[in-house]
Amino acid sequence: MKADEMWKVSTGKGVKVAVIDSGVNPDTPSLKGQVLAAEVPEGVGYKATEDYNGHGTSMAELIVGTGSGGGLKGLAPEAKVVPYRLAFPDLKDEAAAKKAPNTAQAIRAAADSDAKIINMSFGAPTDYPAEAAAIKYAQSKGKLMFAGVGNDGETKNLVGYPAAYPYVVGVAASDEEGTAGVFSERGNYVDLAAPGLNVPAWCDATFRSYCTRRGTSQATAIASASAALIWSAHPDWTAYQVLASLIDTAGRDWARDDPSTYLGYGLIRPRKVLENADFDPGPAGTDPLAKENVTGITENSPASPSEAASAQAPDRTPGGETSAAGSSSESSDSMWVALGAAGAVLVIGGGAYAMARSRRRA
Repeated sequence: MKADEMWKVSTGKGVKVAVIDSGVNPDTPSLKGQVLAAEVPEGVGYKATEDYNGHGTSMAELIVGTGSGGGLKGLAPEAKVVPYRLAFPDLKDEAAAKKAPNTAQAIRAAADSDAKIINMSFGAPTDYPAEAAAIKYAQSKGKLMFAGVGNDGETKNLVGYPAAYPYVVGVAASDEEGTAGVFSERGNYVDLAAPGLNVPAWCDATFRSYCTRRGTSQATAIASASAALIWSAHPDWTAYQVLASLIDTAGRDWARDDPSTYLGYGLIRPRKVLENADFDPGPAGTDPLAKENVTGITENSPASPSEAASAQAPDRTPGGETSAAGSSSESSDSMWVALGAAGAVLVIGGGAYAMARSRRRA
């Protein structure tokens, strides 16, 4: 992906990303000036800038972190985030949980905002009609939505929502060799893949140190940041065109019309769009996922057994909270998300696709 080269063309300037999560702390060194809390409507903005577990702040930093003060430098460091705080199960303050918006309310508020992209790094195996309607509303407002497909791939591999809703781009997690994480859920609702292993994130809500994490949450944030880079460079493109460009340039060694149930259309490579000033994104009004959105879910591959893993509870839960293995390998085409002056973490390579793939039946 070569972030340093991409930043010569685009840094995400002018693009706003709605981060629907556990809240976003605007006072971390990397997020000072990056969080537009004033743009959240009062009715859905209760304590949006108080992150009770560190997850939402980590996602925001992966997207727009500046790297200041030794903090995380995100992939779109001149984009901005608009925070929305949901009441996930680990929010123990019952009064605050009652005042928090539900997922549908947050999505509708984001749809009515100036944010072009909606990042949803959470999920559960429950299809709610109100959420589906909110997603359709956001699509009608021209928003591009990303959600993690889930981290239950080693056990039940349940269909995850909101990733499985039509018009939401389901994002899987891959390692630096282009292999899908064993935890990353699979099915025909997986549309794209992004780095999701060995990714830095805040250890907890004290915001004192970073830990190594894994999850489709992190992959979703990097996918949203990739879209922000492209949209910043091509502000006249529609959400369909931004998504089509990501799909057309995704790294894969399988047929374009035969997406993988593990990695979808492949690994995101926004550099391939940005390096071509004359890139053709296709028609403004053509949905690149029209086939999937019409067909719906047709396959959910059986999970491989694992004695160590456990199923997630059927609540809307932020993913990626387990520790990741610490190995990494070299690649000729890698992306770095930097930890400021403290160094950098290699989170993806674009060279190999050594995994066994299951095909969609859509």
